[in-house]
Amino acid sequence: MTFSAPAHNASVHNSASAATERPAGVHHGPMRDDDTSAIAALAHRAATGDAQATHDLLAHVHPLALRYCRVRLSRLPGEARHFVDDLAQEVCLAVLCALPRYRDTGRPFDAFVVAIAQHKVADLQRAALRHPGSMAVPSDEMPERPDDSLGPEERALLSSDAEWARKLLANLPAHLRELVLLRVAVGLTAEETGHRLGMSPGAVRVAQHRALSRLRALAGR
Repeated sequence: MTFSAPAHNASVHNSASAATERPAGVHHGPMRDDDTSAIAALAHRAATGDAQATHDLLAHVHPLALRYCRVRLSRLPGEARHFVDDLAQEVCLAVLCALPRYRDTGRPFDAFVVAIAQHKVADLQRAALRHPGSMAVPSDEMPERPDDSLGPEERALLSSDAEWARKLLANLPAHLRELVLLRVAVGLTAEETGHRLGMSPGAVRVAQHRALSRLRALAGR
């Protein structure tokens, strides 16, 4: 299912909106300085608990994660797209869980996302080699060791893996857990999510804010 860009409201600052009014995360070359600055501002607001900024940031993150995973897993045979989509969603969940602990170290936020995606891809390939019947992954695609280019803070944040995300989500009531997955991992709009869950778009946004606030509190412990 395609991750759709969110509708923006007046609370989103113009500089951040400019980064997400374009198709989210779509860049055909290096990001311009103003793009990088807008995403950095969006990440800062998301890290401090701004629900709209969090949603807008994840709308930028998902296509970036999807493109990265698609390229890295392009040699997978058969149902490769299934793994690509699942992995991109895991990256989004890991970024969501890492946000309360994210600190701007001067590197572009996209580099932080790619570091998480690298880790996810390497995990999948290691699992494939441990269980060769599950999927065929060429051995020359398999990294020999974790990426030494990652800094200590990024390594710590990479503990925000899918298992931890699932444990955090398990603390939410079932309806809120489903809502977060539909909005964050799948990328449905508030209207689409409301149609699925029998809620108004406004109720979806309020429930999402409460759910993400609870997840941030749990992740910060």
